[in-house]
Amino acid sequence: MSRNNWLHRTVRHRIAAALAAAILLACAVLAMLFWAKDSLLPHNYAYLAHHSKETGITLHALAVQPEQIELRSADRPLRDYRVYGMNGGFFYQDGVLSIAVNGDVPVQGQPGGYGTGWFNAKYARGTLVWDAVTERFSVQVVSSATELEVTDRNRYFAQGGISMNLGDEDGWEAAMELEHLPYPDEKRLRSGLVYDDSGLLWLIATPDRCTAKEFRAAIVEGIAPDRAKEGIFLDGDGSSQLNSAEIFLYGDARELRQIIVIH
Repeated sequence: MSRNNWLHRTVRHRIAAALAAAILLACAVLAMLFWAKDSLLPHNYAYLAHHSKETGITLHALAVQPEQIELRSADRPLRDYRVYGMNGGFFYQDGVLSIAVNGDVPVQGQPGGYGTGWFNAKYARGTLVWDAVTERFSVQVVSSATELEVTDRNRYFAQGGISMNLGDEDGWEAAMELEHLPYPDEKRLRSGLVYDDSGLLWLIATPDRCTAKEFRAAIVEGIAPDRAKEGIFLDGDGSSQLNSAEIFLYGDARELRQIIVIH
């Protein structure tokens, strides 16, 4: 073998070794980032999984202080965002059709605009409200953010949906019908928001197809069972999506227009 051939082969071997080392290093860095990604996100919640003996479905819930909640617009599936949280209210194409405001600021567009998160479209519907001044939750049946009763218009958030009426076993179905929950008797994926009298907010979703009645019954049974509580149904079926360090529920991975984020 000539000296030139030996030099060329040696150089090629060294380049190949350097490239292999660089690839291994890049893979190691990506693996570290992947495994560390959860530690880079806030863990300002407690996780609960509850399998309902009554209905056979499993609830996955994140309990959080209301100060850690922010409502945001979206244009992708929840899994595409590096956040913990869940889907929001109803939407159609690009329009947000449930109230979704931080203070008097809708999640997209200007106050009073259609599809911005300022209105519960078509019907007065149950809207979960956090009043940061009084530090109290409520569910208010309204058509627009203008109607919400709050202490300071800059210090609250409100998420629209459909009233659960967890304290009214006799009247909740009639109220749900008045607010027009879509497909209440069909087996569909479900999601909701519930607050309890300790001041916690529960972000809840199930990967099991169930009726509205079954979903509500599982919440009564398994979410803060020893506390008074109230809540709302959120958008359902493929929109029922939840991200946490413990579990990802993807629904059908459809694009969302509004999400509820823990920060």
